Amino acid sequence: MTPEQVAAASKPVVLELGDLFTRCPTTLRRARLLGISGWAFYVTGRAGALGDVRAETVAAALGFLAPDAVADGWDAARRVVPPVEVAAATLAECCRWGEERLDPLAGVSRLAALLGRAVDAADASGMPLFAAWRAMPVPVRTAGARAAVGLRLLREHFAGAHLIAVRASGMTPLEAVLAGPDGEAGAVACGWPPPYPPVGPLVRRRLWAQAVTDRLAAPAFAALGPADGAELLELLTATRARLADAG
Repeated sequence: MTPEQVAAASKPVVLELGDLFTRCPTTLRRARLLGISGWAFYVTGRAGALGDVRAETVAAALGFLAPDAVADGWDAARRVVPPVEVAAATLAECCRWGEERLDPLAGVSRLAALLGRAVDAADASGMPLFAAWRAMPVPVRTAGARAAVGLRLLREHFAGAHLIAVRASGMTPLEAVLAGPDGEAGAVACGWPPPYPPVGPLVRRRLWAQAVTDRLAAPAFAALGPADGAELLELLTATRARLADAG
């Protein structure tokens, strides 16, 4: 497989697995312990690695979330706890989830190693969130924790690459969300209020942006070579299936 093929095939699995820990009830309880809402925890947990920046900067880095919705969550959290502490709490929950859910699975050590190599090789140019997360120290070093963090980092890498590709296609982030599989429901979930522009002319641009996203992410997988890239894809697919079977 070529690096672009590995990127394209692994992307949906990475996007799914890299976000699973955020929906864990134990992770959601961390927001209450910090004294902030779930939305504030999500926004600040993702962008807090950037430090104590303005909401406008956060909205630009996140891209696909409505700026007003980002500001609501970010500013509410900043009044209670420093953003970097929320990011650290998010990283700790990611590691905890990885220890609990991934450590028992076969092949997790190899998965963690391959993910780590891809993350290290990824080009962070124009991707401030990915760069900030990659620079954060990982508090737990078990194979499951490292695999969970690797999935989270690659997810941010794909998200950053897609934001660049969407802007290069001439679409706005809102238009890209509307042209996606969730359509207007996705726009609502991302905080964008109606009315919305028609999506018919946007679908072809979105497909182009998807291809560019894979091209931008490909260097991370080129570092693995064809055999290890194919093995990573197999491990990702098997991990998703095992997690689904375990409920």
